[in-house]
Amino acid sequence: MGKVSIFIMGKRYNVPEGSTIITALEYAGFQLKRGCGCREGFCGACSTVYRLPGDYKLRTGLACGTVVEKDMQLVQIPFVPAEKVIYDISKLTPSVDVFQKLYPEVFRCLSCNTCTKACPQNIEVMDYIQAIIKGDIEKAADISFDCIMCGLCAMRCPAEIVQYQVGLLARRLYGKYLSPKGEFIKTRVKEIEDHKYDKELSELSSMSKDEVSKRYYARDLDFKIT
Repeated sequence: MGKVSIFIMGKRYNVPEGSTIITALEYAGFQLKRGCGCREGFCGACSTVYRLPGDYKLRTGLACGTVVEKDMQLVQIPFVPAEKVIYDISKLTPSVDVFQKLYPEVFRCLSCNTCTKACPQNIEVMDYIQAIIKGDIEKAADISFDCIMCGLCAMRCPAEIVQYQVGLLARRLYGKYLSPKGEFIKTRVKEIEDHKYDKELSELSSMSKDEVSKRYYARDLDFKIT
């Protein structure tokens, strides 16, 4: 396998071609204690900022899913500091007023689309922010559903919006107040509250992880997976 030179925090390293940024970092001798999570593109812990030679753009991506390129200059962002508003979801109402109170910076959105361009999940971030401004919480929750909270959108936003926290609030409001509720959920919760499954739950809680895994995959499904 050939090697390719990259720059990690300004220092040149030769790493195997085809490596992801995470594997390249480890090949170069870095021990990743922060900025590294699931390695599958789901947790958003490995946010990375990089430039390619001859390209004016400051690019963003996840280190676990971005393949190194010749003379790439990169630095990982283990944490994007941002304000997290504390609220009691049971005391909120699903309206645009909530966002005006908790995240007023949303209404400073410039519609520049920088947030969308920074998103490694290809989520139309600007579109869900605009949906919130229009009071369409359902649309905002739907568009932002695959957000992994990496923070790259907020880091690039000139209006200082913390998009991923705003999207999370939209999904919480939709889930609690607006989404259709299945009757089977009410029935099952009532059954649990009436101690119908105490014996089974006690058995599961006493099993080892391997035993639970074996039981899970051997279970009979009473519904179709689509």
